[in-house]
Amino acid sequence: MKAIKNMKLITENGVVENQGVIFDQRIQEIVAENQIGPGMEVIDVGGAYLSAGFIDIHIHGCAGYDVMDDDDHAIRNIARHLVTKGVTAFLPTTMTMEFSRIKRALERIRKNMTDSAQYAQVLGCNLEGPFLSRKYKGAQDEKYIRQPDFELISPYLDVIRLLTIAPEEEGSIDFIKQAVQSGIVVSIGHTNATFNETTKGIEAGASHVTHLFNGMTPLHHRNPGVVGAALWHDVTCELIADNIHVDPAVQTILLKVKGEEKIILITDAMRACLLADGEYDLGGQKVYVKDHQAKLSNGSLAGSTLVLNEAIRNFMTNTGMKIEDAVKMTTLNPAKLLGIEKQKGSVTPGKDADLVVFDQNLNIMMTIIGGETVFTMA
Repeated sequence: MKAIKNMKLITENGVVENQGVIFDQRIQEIVAENQIGPGMEVIDVGGAYLSAGFIDIHIHGCAGYDVMDDDDHAIRNIARHLVTKGVTAFLPTTMTMEFSRIKRALERIRKNMTDSAQYAQVLGCNLEGPFLSRKYKGAQDEKYIRQPDFELISPYLDVIRLLTIAPEEEGSIDFIKQAVQSGIVVSIGHTNATFNETTKGIEAGASHVTHLFNGMTPLHHRNPGVVGAALWHDVTCELIADNIHVDPAVQTILLKVKGEEKIILITDAMRACLLADGEYDLGGQKVYVKDHQAKLSNGSLAGSTLVLNEAIRNFMTNTGMKIEDAVKMTTLNPAKLLGIEKQKGSVTPGKDADLVVFDQNLNIMMTIIGGETVFTMA
């Protein structure tokens, strides 16, 4: 049995001090610090913050690796690097490419879901495409976009946890209903939908919006579009808080409208994340990274180079939000979206001992997964 002490513990109800967290593979108890029993392996974190591990539900790659790489080691290497930024679980996210290649990615993700290696846990797949709008394709390759076809994904219902769809496309509403009935969280994104078309998608069961403001019809006072529908309806919204995709002032407006429980911070990171500026690729298209901005040759943003602890720090700075509330947007909120809040998302007895230690500037000091320390700051 292990114990962590001398910390600022982020709980679902705020920050508490003078407590000890006792754990093995799961969190066993939270006790007064002076009640930590003898014989335990005690970790003193020197007054740093302790929270549940971060969950990134939308990430394409990092450190030179991409989920779509035909490489059996790519996802493992992504998982290995993510722990350095406090991520203990994630959804490898696909791109719109030939469906045979998407299938191979799904098969690799399935294999990594059962991998016992102590890296960030693969929770399943985030299928971003190919059922999207050509007008708002963003960095998705238009030639592989196709109309919704549930039969294409039916062999992978054990893998796909989240998928993005344009609700205005023919067959989308029936597809959304089938997907939701199969236990998949459906997200609206890369879409040219009107407010009413988006509403129909939500009424059919879509409960989430992919990187809000990016890749969708904007808010206009005579045409509220997807953004208007996302703000109006009780859906969760992803936000890329790199201050490139969404202006800081708009991030603050979003918080005032949606509230802290309906926002999930994501990275949408691509393989250039954690690497220097240069030429890379995403979904088979060349991407040019300069000053932390990843763009196609036509100037369209192509994912990001953001890491999740920086997203939290940016959002706190932009909105004035307390650290314990901002952290929930990468822990409890994504866990609730995926229906795993009984296992992950907060430091609560009975939940997995997926923990992260960081300082007041969100610099990651230690990452623990399933009770085992997988990263310690040098």
